[in-house]
Amino acid sequence: MQKTDLSLYNNHPYHPGGNAFTRFLWHYTNSFFFKSGLFPVYGTKRFLLKAFGAKLGKSVTIKPYVNIKYPWNLTIGDNAWIGENVWLDSLEMITIGANACISQGATILTGSHNYKKATFDLITAPVTLEDGVWIGAGAIVNQGITIASHAVLTSGSVATKNLQAYSIYQGNPAVKVRDRIIE
Repeated sequence: MQKTDLSLYNNHPYHPGGNAFTRFLWHYTNSFFFKSGLFPVYGTKRFLLKAFGAKLGKSVTIKPYVNIKYPWNLTIGDNAWIGENVWLDSLEMITIGANACISQGATILTGSHNYKKATFDLITAPVTLEDGVWIGAGAIVNQGITIASHAVLTSGSVATKNLQAYSIYQGNPAVKVRDRIIE
């Protein structure tokens, strides 16, 4: 029976973008300004994200202790909120729509591994969260997922397939439990 052999792992042809110096500089900028609670100033965080290639709308809120893999693979719309301890694993593009909310401790993944191969190959795909989406605390959105306009992924739930607009999803894997009606 074949076994996983991580000594054979090679993430070719994946390339994270940017050059080695930019990735090095981002690593320390991310650690000091984003992954810590030292700089709760949203304007400074927006400036730094834009300087590293992120595309941001107006009045984006990024709370303390947020981990962003590669900002050049990040687009965030107007008035979006990114809560404490959110992990944006932006190996590929993460698009977050206007007025979307990602609550504390949520994880947005654009990468995984092919467990069927001994080489544990990297698998990547972009994630899109459309306008008005709410990702609940501790929820996980997997690579390649689109969460349609104003859908809700409840706390602790896991999105393994696309979510329909104006719908509320719950569980692991997340299933639709009802419609979202906004008054």
